[in-house]
This record gives sequence, C-alpha cells and structure tokens, in this order.
Amino acid sequence: MSAGLVGAMVAPPDRVQGDVQRLMYIHVPAAWLAYLSFAVTLGSSVGWLSRRTARYDRVAAASAEVGVFFTGLAIVLGSIWGKPTWGVWWTWDPRVVTTAVMFFVYLGYLALRRATVDSVARARRSAVFGVVAFVQVPIVHMSVVWWRALHQPPTVLKPGDPSIDHVMLATLLLNVLAFTLLYLLLLRARMRLAVVEEELERTSLGEGQELAGNAVLAPRLERS
Repeated sequence: MSAGLVGAMVAPPDRVQGDVQRLMYIHVPAAWLAYLSFAVTLGSSVGWLSRRTARYDRVAAASAEVGVFFTGLAIVLGSIWGKPTWGVWWTWDPRVVTTAVMFFVYLGYLALRRATVDSVARARRSAVFGVVAFVQVPIVHMSVVWWRALHQPPTVLKPGDPSIDHVMLATLLLNVLAFTLLYLLLLRARMRLAVVEEELERTSLGEGQELAGNAVLAPRLERS
C-alpha cells in the first residue's frame, strides 16, 4: 500500500485534469475490488448450492461485505473527482447510476442475511441472491460502452493497447495489486469473525439441546 501511494504522488499529473486525477489511483482499484468481491460471492454462492458447505457461505458473505465497502468508497471518490471535473457532486451518468444500483443491491443481500434466522435457509436464499445479483457487475462495466455520457470509456480493460500513459498505467496496476492484497487480508479477517459469530449463534440458540418449552404439555380437559 505504501509503495502504491508513493507511486500515486510521484506519477505525472494529467495534462487536462491536473493533480485531481491522482484520485484515479484509489478510485479505480476500489472499483476493481468491488468487481472482484462480487465475483467471489458469485463463485462461493454457486459452490454452496452445489455442495452445501458452510465455508462457501462464509466466503460469500464476507466477500460481499468487503465489496459493499469498496463500492461505497468508489462512489464517494467518484463524487469528489466529479466536482472539479464535471462541476457537480452527482450526475445521472449511466456508470454512476448503475454503480449506485449495484451498491444498494448488495446492501439488500446483506440485509437478507440479517433478516433470516435459520442458518440453512439464510445460506440458501443468500446463495440464490448472490448468483442473480452478479448481473449488476457486467452492466456497470459495460455502461460506458452501451450509454455514452460524461464518464470516459474504458482505458485499460479494452481490446488493444490501453489509452493511458504507461507510467500512469504502471502506477495504477501497482495500486490495483496493493488493494487486491488488502482485499485478501480483509476477507480472511472477516471469515475468522464469521466463525466466532456462528459459535455465538449456536450458543445463544442452544442448538443440539432440547428446548425448555418441549417439557410443557398442553392442558387436558377432564370429563366430569
């Protein structure tokens, strides 16, 4: 991370936007991590549906949480970048709108997990949701191609040579790598926390123990 931030400071400024363009070195990796996180959620959701293994559900949930965080970060940084560039904090640009929709869709995914008490039902519903929700990712990525507006078209992930200065590209890729390593650390930490949460849930619900209410019998009416 330190090397990436240093690279962002020493890389040449944009010829048109100047130093404000340096936000790209955080904004773009944050957007990339959103894609990566939700792709991992998709793969883990498919894994749970096919094997019914709790670990897949943990990975899907943890990756979705990290993805929501980085999607929100990308939106905030985009607004900060957009103010001096476009003159407004928010615009109904297709890329901006579809990213916001993706953010709220995966917030809905997390809300669904919170709203479902039974662990098996939660994993099943979340897995289906995680598969369907991923359609947002290609929509967000292709939005600048399908609907041309204020947002620039793809400059790196496109056919042919990237249309960006190679020094800037190297700095950007360095930050993408650093953020990817950060994602792996966050994912690992969140999965460890998920194991602790599951233990607490089992303890509070008393799984494997007879419920106290089972000992209570319904009253019987005696015939006179």
